[in-house]
Amino acid sequence: MSKEILMVAEAVSNEKGVDQEIIFQAIEQALATATKKRYEEGANIRVVIDRETGDYDSYRWWDVVADDVMAELGTQFTTEEAHEKDPTLAVGDTFEEAVENIAFGRIAAQTAKQVIVQKVRDAERELIVGRFRDRIGEMLNGTVKKVTRDHIIVDFGENAEGLLPREELVGREIFRINDRTRVILTSIREETRGPQLLVSRAASEMLVQLFQIEVPEISEGIIEIKGAARDPGQRAKIAVKSKDARIDPVGACVGMRGARVQAVSNDLDDERIDIILWDDNPAQLVINAMAPAEVESIVVDEDSNSMDVAVNEENLAQAIGKGGQNVRLASELTGWTINVMTLDEAKEKQHEESSSFVGILMTALDIEEDIATVLVEEGFTSLEEVAYVPLEEMSDIEGFDEDIAEELRARAKDALLTQALASEEQLANVAPAEDLLTMAGMNDALANTLAGKGIVTMEDLAEQAVDDLMEIDGMNEETAASLIMTARAPWFEDQGE
Repeated sequence: MSKEILMVAEAVSNEKGVDQEIIFQAIEQALATATKKRYEEGANIRVVIDRETGDYDSYRWWDVVADDVMAELGTQFTTEEAHEKDPTLAVGDTFEEAVENIAFGRIAAQTAKQVIVQKVRDAERELIVGRFRDRIGEMLNGTVKKVTRDHIIVDFGENAEGLLPREELVGREIFRINDRTRVILTSIREETRGPQLLVSRAASEMLVQLFQIEVPEISEGIIEIKGAARDPGQRAKIAVKSKDARIDPVGACVGMRGARVQAVSNDLDDERIDIILWDDNPAQLVINAMAPAEVESIVVDEDSNSMDVAVNEENLAQAIGKGGQNVRLASELTGWTINVMTLDEAKEKQHEESSSFVGILMTALDIEEDIATVLVEEGFTSLEEVAYVPLEEMSDIEGFDEDIAEELRARAKDALLTQALASEEQLANVAPAEDLLTMAGMNDALANTLAGKGIVTMEDLAEQAVDDLMEIDGMNEETAASLIMTARAPWFEDQGE
């Protein structure tokens, strides 16, 4: 039996390429499992195999628990029971004794085989994870091993397989067994059965790395790919920038007679690819990304991270693209929300917004419509801009002088102050919630002060930091911390449940 165990360990280790130690551990576990079946009650069994001779010994062990604890039959001793075995045993100790070995026979061998197979699989999976853990985002070359209705299994060699879902394919491409393919490794599933490597051909990184292969200037770092957006199998946009002013990045990516971009397109089921010149100016970048549509005007709204792009009416369909494809890809590539409209629509929207701004300035500054209109036409669209613009910038407006500029700035500052006071007064009229009033350590005066600062409920107080409360007269860090922790007490109670 000893020699048989050594032979099994060596044979399986050589066949699967797994450390013999893992095989020995699997056999030990199998023998322990088979030995447990001798006992009607539960039993803790461990088996130790001598790695040199193949001889093995079996042991049964019990945990020692206090006398007032209900000991589990077969796996635990009370201290009274333990002292019958060894008077020196105490709670938390373990009592162990040798038991008769079970033969490494058919049942033990079957159990060992099952355990070994699982251990080998676990070891193989761990090896695969180790090999690919740092390669997420890389392009991998593989061979199609299996094709199903829902996915394709790609073999990367050395027992590594990738799962390529149908939705991650490009266009209508069809794969057959033994076809060669290139994919992007997107993630690794460490806990599930089956292929662990999740791969894709629809990821934007696929487009980027194909260009790196086809365009030497990219792999050499002369040309940089700044972004990519794809509608897999249909259309894509890629933004490129050259670090060498002598090299045209768009031309380099297109290649002689379009050879380079065509090679990438062929690998992606004839996906149409627009190569865009990167620009650090967001407005110009959006104009470039909207190609082939020509942009007539563009309005940038940094607050909402959006741009209104106006085109001639005959170019509107081209600018939007089929199903909104062109504007969607341009938006994804640039990171800006793009609103496409005709020139007439843009003028109408601008007129509506200007009228709104004119009305706001007329009311807030108590000025005539013509003065408010001039301000809006010069780009002043908020009270803050009027109040804090450099004096010379406003006085340089035709028809204005330094006195008018000073007066308008003063009125804008007064209007902003009035708005701030109204906001504070509104907060001051807010009553504290009942839970804040009745909270431990709280009094009516402090609760009303907190409510005046927008802290109305215990939940509001719980979300504050100590520094947030230090502006209150008479408040110290110790009191502030105590109040906040009291308000947070319900959070910990919820977690405990």
